[in-house]
Amino acid sequence: MSSQDIFGIVAILYCVANLGSMGLELNLQETIKSLRSPRLVLLTLVWSWILGPALAVLIIKVLPLSEPHAAGLLLFSLAPTAPLLPILIRKAKADIDVSAAMMPLAVVGTVVLMPLIAPMLIPGVSVSSVALARQLVITVLLPLVIGVVIRVYASRLADRILPIFKRLAVLATLALLVFVLFIYGKELLRALGSYAIAAQVLFVLVTAFVSYNLGFGLKQTQRSALALGICSRNGGAMFVAFAAFPVQDPNVLVMILLAVPVPLAVWLILARYFASRTDKVKNALSKKERSID
Repeated sequence: MSSQDIFGIVAILYCVANLGSMGLELNLQETIKSLRSPRLVLLTLVWSWILGPALAVLIIKVLPLSEPHAAGLLLFSLAPTAPLLPILIRKAKADIDVSAAMMPLAVVGTVVLMPLIAPMLIPGVSVSSVALARQLVITVLLPLVIGVVIRVYASRLADRILPIFKRLAVLATLALLVFVLFIYGKELLRALGSYAIAAQVLFVLVTAFVSYNLGFGLKQTQRSALALGICSRNGGAMFVAFAAFPVQDPNVLVMILLAVPVPLAVWLILARYFASRTDKVKNALSKKERSID
């Protein structure tokens, strides 16, 4: 068994464990309720698969990225909403109900749209849209759906196995990082001297602040949650897509690997910033109420 085969197995385990955990935690009633907001659904779709990829193309034109790093950034732009979004939203003191809509919407959107957009957007990628869609359905959508079904029809079982899936997700993530560091450590060190990290940070910051400020008609806590969902990335979907590429350039993989620790640090900082905005709004409302009294 080659190192690429082992990588593929570990990447699939990472994806299944994380998306399965998401499904087991998902409240279907809250999801359906949140999806009834046309404004939230429209903003999520437009930012995730129109403006986000367009921003990635613009960044590539501005920053002197190598061709593999540019391909990695484009793939990065097509996988919105990290499985840890609920954690980020709680840290931001934002509206947790928004994640109930964004997470399944992002997973389904990624499964449907990534196979259509990636071959057109990323130069040199000859991956079959059907083959990529099949991989994403099996490893991204199916674990989520199975988790939701268990939560709806066997909630006690879901409660029992959720901690197991969470531990499995942590172990799979660590195994993936250790495995890749062992094989691609030199490529990762070379990326530190490139614009790869700057490109990802710029993408996250622009999508976060612009989507927050252009969250028309949404409350402040909803805009914070929307911004975190839009700027965060699903590493599992990126790994699965990369594994489906006929030719797997290590430098594209490096860009995907950087998409885990680098944006995470930025997401946590953004969550604290949005929490301060929430506190500011609440304080202003309290002062206004006291002045009326």
